[in-house]
Amino acid sequence: MKTILAFGDSLTFGANPQPNGQRHAYEDRWPTALETALGGKARVIAEGLGGRTTVFDDFSNAADRNGARVLPTLLESHKPLDLVIIMLGTNDLKVYLNGTAFGAAMGIKRLVQIVRTHPYDAGMPVPQVIVVAPPLTVETDHVDLHPMFAPRADEAKLFDFYYSRVANELGAGYFNAASVAVADRADGVHLDPANTRAIGEGLAPLVTQMLGL
Repeated sequence: MKTILAFGDSLTFGANPQPNGQRHAYEDRWPTALETALGGKARVIAEGLGGRTTVFDDFSNAADRNGARVLPTLLESHKPLDLVIIMLGTNDLKVYLNGTAFGAAMGIKRLVQIVRTHPYDAGMPVPQVIVVAPPLTVETDHVDLHPMFAPRADEAKLFDFYYSRVANELGAGYFNAASVAVADRADGVHLDPANTRAIGEGLAPLVTQMLGL
């Protein structure tokens, strides 16, 4: 059986856009939907943390949100891996962090490099990589997330352009989650259960092709 690491933020965690809403049920999170769609041919390990960025520090949070710093540890703790799916960048757009889709794409590029150059044990495969451009943020009147993300809404529209270019340059797989999922206007960032599942279901054909399932 193949092993896949789903590396992401609150969208991978399954955050609920409704005020005080509970985390989405296990079966509604996209890594679970992907595993189900693969019909038992692969195990998908979900590593989602709300607020996680590609490579940028955010000291306003209690836990380490810098994806580049934690990724090597995850590659070690979950080895051997056949595929790493990276869906990050939304938090990079926060007005007080990087704030640009290009900067997020450069962060994604670094994460792919980390996956490919990690010192795996002898005989272990170097995982393949799929880069996923996150769904777009949408207009909301949420008291915190509107000022945090709304000024960078146009930047989010550039994810597909920059991420696909990075994936093509590095020979990684590419999927645009905005092609299947739309954020909920309750907070403008997170997804309802159906849109969350849609990402996993949408990824299944590409994962099947890349892993020869």
